[in-house]
Amino acid sequence: VQLQASGGGLVQAGGSLRLSCAASGRPFSRDAMGWFRQAPGKEREFVAAITWTTGTTYYSDSVRGRFTISRDKAKNTVYLQMKSLELEDTAVYYCAAKVYSGNVYYPGQYDFWGQGTLVTVSS
Repeated sequence: VQLQASGGGLVQAGGSLRLSCAASGRPFSRDAMGWFRQAPGKEREFVAAITWTTGTTYYSDSVRGRFTISRDKAKNTVYLQMKSLELEDTAVYYCAAKVYSGNVYYPGQYDFWGQGTLVTVSS
């Protein structure tokens, strides 16, 4: 299973970006997919998650109302639409897939990870 994240880049504060994460390789069932981020010198933190079957979404407090996670089951892809970006959103963003049900907020629950895509928000 490979997860390929894309869509990162440099954007001014207040701007928008859309990240994509495409899954490929052997078919696998999954409970949810999520996005995490890691800023320099900080731990990896939860951003958003979506359950694959029902589409239930979860967000961290810091992004709720600004970011939207969605999935396209036919394309085996999950998206993260980011709006009203702030300097504090600067980080490497990772997508991940979780096979079994459980806590979507904890990175240790995820089984597969993408390589990360850098988002830089400038003033």
